[in-house]
Amino acid sequence: MTLYAELHRHLGGSVVPRVLWRYFHRNDRELATRFPEYPEFEEFYTRSRSTLDEYLELHTLVESVQTAQALPYFIYRLIRGAYIFENLAYLELRYTPYLRTTEHLSQSERIDEMAKIVEIVGQASRVVEYPIVTSQILCMHSRLPYEVNKAIVDLAAQKSEYVCAIDVAGGDAHYAERLDEFVSLYKYARSLNLKTTGHLYETKDGCYPELLPYLMRIGHGIQIPLLHPELLPQIREQRQCLEVCPTTYFKTGTLEHIDQLKLVFDRCFDAGVDIAICTDNAGLHNVRLQFEYENLLTQDIIDFQQLQACQEASFRHAFAWQHQQPPSSLLSNLYSKQLTVSSEQLTVNS
Repeated sequence: MTLYAELHRHLGGSVVPRVLWRYFHRNDRELATRFPEYPEFEEFYTRSRSTLDEYLELHTLVESVQTAQALPYFIYRLIRGAYIFENLAYLELRYTPYLRTTEHLSQSERIDEMAKIVEIVGQASRVVEYPIVTSQILCMHSRLPYEVNKAIVDLAAQKSEYVCAIDVAGGDAHYAERLDEFVSLYKYARSLNLKTTGHLYETKDGCYPELLPYLMRIGHGIQIPLLHPELLPQIREQRQCLEVCPTTYFKTGTLEHIDQLKLVFDRCFDAGVDIAICTDNAGLHNVRLQFEYENLLTQDIIDFQQLQACQEASFRHAFAWQHQQPPSSLLSNLYSKQLTVSSEQLTVNS
């Protein structure tokens, strides 16, 4: 059984359409009325959008129901599906904790409440019957004030038992007017020994070389090989990994055809730059991680050797295991752990 590591998956975009629709009908009368029939909801939820900003608006729909009380409900189903249907051995979930706090509270009260959200997500992710190694990436946000984003960095440092890194999200085109602010926040994060990634070079309007020196991985980064291949030697020297999420680029209108990704992979492999294949928003896309690999393979974007290289890169760049075990040892240990749990389940069931 092949095991996978998922390095770029958003908590908001992880909820599969059926689970979200059922939650509406069990717990939210307003949203249940808005989406009375499942087929219409699935079509609305998973269809392609014209721009990244339009696509990101869907996250607000899920964030509105991912309250402290509801998070365990969603996370349990996420972990169960990832284990049973995706063979995930390792999963990093990223989200903005501030956007899961109680809306009517003051900003300072919501900042204080973020710690509870991180603990809830951390505890809910540890499901004994589905032994996936999990960790959290806390996202700063381009539309949140500096005070909140700094508090997110501080929280990541304080909750290292649950959090492996920080990120910045919210649409990379919106960083420009606050670029110095985000540079200072990433400098601060590195001073706290936090690992870092960031949504960057996803779109043509989101290319900021000023942020690259502070990132250990690059969220998406596809515009580097497409528009700025001169940066690839620098990326290789800094041992940065691109988190490439193929389906996303067609859902957001960033790319028009999958053939455009061939240049991304070819230039990165030629330059010795690692790529981790990810889903980004598996629920929003109704696409599991294996399909991302399979689709790239069957469409002749990558070959089997490159597929295996991307799988290994995912484990090698996994933040919660970095510098601890080589990928082959990690896979062996996790596979043994899963077999042990499965055997215990069989014994109990018999």
